[in-house]
Amino acid sequence: MRHVFGTVALMGPPNAGKSTLMNRVLGEKLAIVTPKPQTTRNRISGIWTTDEAQVVFMDTPGLHRLRGRMNRFLLQTAWDALAQADAVAVVLDAALYAKKPGLFDKETAPLREPLASEARPLFVLANKVDLVSDKRVLLAVLARIGALWPKAEIFPVSATRGEGVDGFLARLTACLPEGPAMFPEDQLSTVPLRFLVAEIVREKVFLELSQELPYQTAVEIEQWSEEGRLLRVGALIWTARDNHKGIIIGKRGERLKRIGQAARLEIEEMTGMKVHLELWVKVREGWTEDPGFLRGLGFGE
Repeated sequence: MRHVFGTVALMGPPNAGKSTLMNRVLGEKLAIVTPKPQTTRNRISGIWTTDEAQVVFMDTPGLHRLRGRMNRFLLQTAWDALAQADAVAVVLDAALYAKKPGLFDKETAPLREPLASEARPLFVLANKVDLVSDKRVLLAVLARIGALWPKAEIFPVSATRGEGVDGFLARLTACLPEGPAMFPEDQLSTVPLRFLVAEIVREKVFLELSQELPYQTAVEIEQWSEEGRLLRVGALIWTARDNHKGIIIGKRGERLKRIGQAARLEIEEMTGMKVHLELWVKVREGWTEDPGFLRGLGFGE
């Protein structure tokens, strides 16, 4: 029986649904998902295993033209994944372009030339098609994708509902090189548990703060110990301004408490352990421009 192994770079603009797609493929929540652009900051690898294939999906930060050292780290993370992949899957928000056609050229610009002469298998997933009621408009979006990358295989999909995903996976596995599985069949990721726990906390910060979100926030695990079935975690929530610290903590600490409760429940569900979680908020001005501090938080890895 033919068995394939390969890596796939999930590329695309912010908020296109790359993380949702990877979670759908894996059948588990691995990458955090929020309505906010630039939720994904690191390359997160998810491992999809079947009897005939093992595929490592590399979820990457959304491609953008923002300035700043942290944003350069994010872009380099995405380009590194692209360079290492056996195949490329571009995820685009078809619903957005159906509603605002003028955004198509702007959002696809970072990938236009890098993928123009791509020799590896190239797939474009037109995501969120369930949100497009007028199929004529959807066909127009698909036609623009085809004109941009004539050699790409295009799949209309809905990552949230799973529509079209199986067809994409079938074609993907047919294009990957033969090879044995490199990871145990029950392993879902190559990233450590500490990183996933920090990501869960960061997701809850994003979701709790909503429109008040200070984007200059990051989470660092400072304390970690496992005592039988008890996991003790101490996490620092870093922010760049004193007023942001107050926003995160909230009145009488209620907001930070809600963040901690939501994170603890999800960590317990993920690990199957009882979790004792403590959160602290600290200010470090200019951390998004400090290369050493960024590397300490895992940026650029």
